[in-house]
Amino acid sequence: MKIGKQKLKNRCGVIKLVPESLDDLWHLKYIIENGDLLSAFTKRRVEGATDKLRPESSEKRSMHLTVEVAGMEFHRFSNRLRVRGIIKNGVDAGEYHTINIETGGVIDINKCWKPDQLERVNEAKAASERPRVTIVTIESGEACIGLVRQFGVDMASQIIQPPGKQHGDFTRDFFVSVSSALNQAVGRGHAQDGNDQQAVIIAGPGFIKEDFVKHLREALPDIAARVVIEDTVSTCIPGFLEVLRRGAVDRIVQESRIGREAGLMDLLMREIATDGLCAYGIVEVVDALEFGAVETLMIVDETLRGFREAKAGSGIDADALMRKVEHTQGRVVVFSSEFEPGTRLDALGGIAALLRFKVS
Repeated sequence: MKIGKQKLKNRCGVIKLVPESLDDLWHLKYIIENGDLLSAFTKRRVEGATDKLRPESSEKRSMHLTVEVAGMEFHRFSNRLRVRGIIKNGVDAGEYHTINIETGGVIDINKCWKPDQLERVNEAKAASERPRVTIVTIESGEACIGLVRQFGVDMASQIIQPPGKQHGDFTRDFFVSVSSALNQAVGRGHAQDGNDQQAVIIAGPGFIKEDFVKHLREALPDIAARVVIEDTVSTCIPGFLEVLRRGAVDRIVQESRIGREAGLMDLLMREIATDGLCAYGIVEVVDALEFGAVETLMIVDETLRGFREAKAGSGIDADALMRKVEHTQGRVVVFSSEFEPGTRLDALGGIAALLRFKVS
């Protein structure tokens, strides 16, 4: 994420942003809220009468509009965030319009910024300067390739070797298929965010991963030069999680968002299993906050947005809860709903806490 001019007073005002990747669009999904003023160049259909004998014609023209946000949709497979709202500044003021935010587009967001939203902006900027990581988990006959993003590991492809073959060098054929898919995944990652810093983690049980790396050194030496080998028991999604828990991604990118979330979720589950220093669900977490016992507040991004949108009706002020945690020297971690640790937290009510001491 590129950050342009900022005009803020007491955290209220305009920040100019340029999303550079799918991760940045995902961040914007949780930065932009209903009621914000969003300005950008967009295309809108403009109608005009030609003459009395012919019906009115219309065409789409490029123009700069400001809308008051009333909703949005994140299209991760088309690299687009669609933001709809009422036009406040520009042609057809008062009517609805949808702005398509894509990578490379410049947007201005005018709002009173919450601390976690400003943190997201800075986190997105820092993440764009770190290496992009691709994980390959491989065992005999099956390989999965995932692109590590800030909201989770995005499955790029799964290669399965057909069973029951009797002729030919099918191990080599399998390696050729995997290396071809890996080359495409690395190229796709570069095309989406323009990041030349690429790292590849090859993981799995047994020795087949070492054999695959030998093949990779011959077939794709440029990619092989960036390879780190990691042992895991599983492949595919469970294997991706093992790689994150072992800290392999963190060692490459210093600290990854999803690696941190996976570690915190494992710690929470251990505390739950032993009836230890934890609370989950809004009632238990609020009680722990009243005693100043919360060391780490964990909340799912969709839960946080839901609390904010239903603040008046629910009686839950999520921002006040987070401020209270920070005032008692705790920390707040917002989990991605797009990846497994976030879905596990969502099943516990979308909010939980690791505690300094037990609250009865």
